[in-house]
Amino acid sequence: MKITIDPNKPWYHGSDLVLTELKTGSTITQWRELAEAFSHKPTSLEYEDDGSIKHNGTAKGYLYVIDEPITVGEDIYQHPNTSMDENAEFLTARPIKIKLISEL
Repeated sequence: MKITIDPNKPWYHGSDLVLTELKTGSTITQWRELAEAFSHKPTSLEYEDDGSIKHNGTAKGYLYVIDEPITVGEDIYQHPNTSMDENAEFLTARPIKIKLISEL
């Protein structure tokens, strides 16, 4: 699946924890549905070329949006060990402020 990064679109983080800031090394994505799926803490997750996602997570989840300007290659970088397609997952290079946008 081809995932294109758009600097004008939001970045998301899904978690089962209530947070105000991400630690260095946290995972973020511009694919909202992927962040939502990860918020449920699945042990198995797969997606199709059409963007549909299947997972076995059952935890209550929280969806966050990055709440400050970030730059790819400076504040975040491509996840080096992901099994997902390019641009699906990025890691934070520093602590980053987030804002809760949805309880899932």
